[in-house]
Amino acid sequence: MATEDRAAAVRTAEGLIANDGFAAAKVTKETLDEETREFATVSILNLGAPELGRKKEAKKEFEPLCVQPQDLYTLHARERIGRLLEEWLERHRATPFELLHRPDLAEELEASSGDLQHAVQKISVPEATERGFSVHELMRTYFGLIERTLERLMRDGRKGALPDLSRESFASAARRTVTEPDPSYYLGAGVAGAIASAESWSEKVTRLLDLADEAPATGPARTLAMTVLEQPLAEILGVKPGLEDLIGSGLDMGGQLAALTRLTACEAVDMLVRHDAKLAKVMPPLGPAAERLGRWLAAEAFEEVRTGLGKRILRELNGPRRLRPDDAIAEIELLRALAMSLTAAAGRLLPLEDVQAAFSARSKMLVTGDFVDAYLGRGRNAFEEAQALIWLAENVIGAANKRVASRWIAGVVGALRFETEFRNAEETAAARLGKLAALQRQVGRCGLAPEDSATVQGRLGELGGLIEGEAKLAASLARAKAPPLHRLTVLLRLAAGESAPLGPAADRARAEALKLVRLPETRTALTEAPDQVEAVRTLLQQAGLAA
Repeated sequence: MATEDRAAAVRTAEGLIANDGFAAAKVTKETLDEETREFATVSILNLGAPELGRKKEAKKEFEPLCVQPQDLYTLHARERIGRLLEEWLERHRATPFELLHRPDLAEELEASSGDLQHAVQKISVPEATERGFSVHELMRTYFGLIERTLERLMRDGRKGALPDLSRESFASAARRTVTEPDPSYYLGAGVAGAIASAESWSEKVTRLLDLADEAPATGPARTLAMTVLEQPLAEILGVKPGLEDLIGSGLDMGGQLAALTRLTACEAVDMLVRHDAKLAKVMPPLGPAAERLGRWLAAEAFEEVRTGLGKRILRELNGPRRLRPDDAIAEIELLRALAMSLTAAAGRLLPLEDVQAAFSARSKMLVTGDFVDAYLGRGRNAFEEAQALIWLAENVIGAANKRVASRWIAGVVGALRFETEFRNAEETAAARLGKLAALQRQVGRCGLAPEDSATVQGRLGELGGLIEGEAKLAASLARAKAPPLHRLTVLLRLAAGESAPLGPAADRARAEALKLVRLPETRTALTEAPDQVEAVRTLLQQAGLAA
């Protein structure tokens, strides 16, 4: 309650506790500050259960994200090292894995005080701001951690404690180090040394696969060996120079995705290429090192590498960048090939629903105004534009995207330009009706919603009716000086939607065919040509007439 009577407020509070059974009651005085327009609160009376005080915030403890040398060998730490020392690592053609396992690289980094100082600053400033630490204290902590890590690596190198795979086999080293306290560290040093002299990223991959061939066949030693080999493989494929050296440089986004898809789903792509020669032009073959890696990825090994590449493909498909910026038709063909390949490989590589969602998002880009303008270009007539848009609709997925594609088709088909071109064309009426019938069938096959498909097909049928009505084609065919079976066959093809669009033109052809089939000479001709009876019966059924 609010009141200006202090005594009344106190009596009410006491009554709530004594008579009404309330657990607690409190009386406060509120005073308005005329300048600030804020209330100052003074407690006058507290009755009943005591008021709980506010909990004090726990004091933040100074605890960096990495405190032990082993912390720098984790996946997330190596990813961070790769970003912080990206330029330094590229100059030395090395990965974070190699930096953490090669004493020679550790010495070079230690001597490169400027690069190391800059990297520590880049990680310390944002972390100190976010967690409320002192920047200088955090930098001192990280420098101490780096010094201990590098010193351990160089000390082990001087002592000869690290495996040398030029003196023992990889399998032997794996079996020997699997019982060490930190087996990944020791075996990783041997792997890093084995690829140190490689002159290119592809050669590093080749040497890693050579080691994979030599790995123990079974047991904990094999698990250790494949886990260690997977780390540098993932890092090589995760940097732009390494990936370009493996799959080819100068590729646009579409070329990269095609190569990555073939790399990660080689079995599915090879199967599709054998059945569709056009796919081979869109999904180019890989180089020897990449092809060999693809076979390994198709096996059970290097699952994290395969999964990482699959996620990268999805990320790019969901991104805003055009796959073929200079060729819209080639972009659609590429997306069709990628969709077939990734769908065939779905399940083991990526969840099918994620693949469908990615291509639905990419399809949304294909029906935007900018893309359609680039796709149609200039110089097409209305019929060619309609054909192109129907093909575009065939290659997009998602109900919303199909709806947008149908609006593009309806806009072209319903335009005065489309009608004028067809009605004033120099071609015969039969040729124009055949084109309209083909368009009508294509619209029915491109996956539009039934109501959208009916709208476009209905418009094509109306135009076909105008053209047939002006030429009086059905009536002329029915009275032509030709054998009855020939005239009947032609009319039935018109009525069935094969050589004229369904609608008024097909209806008039159906009516003329029905008259013709009832004539005695037509029945006589059918009796005399039993080999044509089945073909005529099929056309009659397609046209909706009794056989």
